[in-house]
Amino acid sequence: MTQERRIAVLRAIVQDYVDTSEPVGSKSLLERHALGVSAATVRNDMAILEEEGLITAPHTSAGRVPTDAGYRAFVDQLGTVRPLSQAQRSAIARFLQGAVDLDDVVDRTVRLLASLTRQVAVMQYPSLSRSSVRHIELLPIGPARAMVVLILDTGRVEQRTVESDVDLTSAAGEEMLARIRARFNADAVGQSLVTASERLASTPDSLEPGDRDMARRLIRALQDSLVEEREERVVLAGTANLARFGTDFPLSISPVLDALEEHMVLLGLFGQLAADPTLDPATAQALAQHGGVAVTIGHENPHAGLAATSVVSTGYGAGDDVVAGLGVLGPTRMDYAGTMASVRAVARYVSRLLDS
Repeated sequence: MTQERRIAVLRAIVQDYVDTSEPVGSKSLLERHALGVSAATVRNDMAILEEEGLITAPHTSAGRVPTDAGYRAFVDQLGTVRPLSQAQRSAIARFLQGAVDLDDVVDRTVRLLASLTRQVAVMQYPSLSRSSVRHIELLPIGPARAMVVLILDTGRVEQRTVESDVDLTSAAGEEMLARIRARFNADAVGQSLVTASERLASTPDSLEPGDRDMARRLIRALQDSLVEEREERVVLAGTANLARFGTDFPLSISPVLDALEEHMVLLGLFGQLAADPTLDPATAQALAQHGGVAVTIGHENPHAGLAATSVVSTGYGAGDDVVAGLGVLGPTRMDYAGTMASVRAVARYVSRLLDS
């Protein structure tokens, strides 16, 4: 019971500090929370929490603030992530369902997350290495030119133009493209990009001799799009929100802004979200407990510029496959429960869009 009471005191301190940004004293705790104990007991619990490194005194006042370890203890005892209200879920669905393509989905998602959480929203584009082929389309765009369109299961679309020695607008040219299209899709649809590339390499040999040259040109264009390194890409929104929390950063927000400019740093924030059998048991358990939502707090972040921030992130994808990550970044004085719920809900809707 004593430990449970101290956790309750810690929870109250975190909640009050997040709400007010002011150090929390025993008197205010008793006024705002029904702790059911005396002021002396609360002061004693606060002293023990301070000895354990979960709270600290920022200056000589009687108030205390949570440390990184205190926030971690608070997040770990949250249990399951609370669901958003029906109205909130409906608003998210309406906003995201209006997207017309993957770029629009990403743009809408980061703007929505930044608005919901009032933090910096970050979203990684779906990784090519985790994508598979949904469809290949071949379209004549003139007598001597065709467009090859690669559509992935993540909603990503790649397109290239290819020159032709055959009049593609003629009946014979259209029939040739139809034969090649059917063969390409038979060999590649449902395959990972690596497997699809390997299978397509031998596809021309199974075609009519007159179709083989054009097929090889189209395959070269497809392979160019498959190997192009566009997957190392993230999109941000809400960076200006950091200015609202100037007092939450020890010196300035400059180290945070510098870190946000390094996309490899941001991509590293999503590394633990994929289904990885090498995850340590504690991390795996935390992800399962919080519905796949990961929280890194303060100095848990590997980049020094993010030492005064917390990152709440999760994965999204088509079906059960995680293809990329999204999340928010803000000061450690964060509404963790609300932020985790928003991140999880938005990721689920994005996944549904990609799977539809």
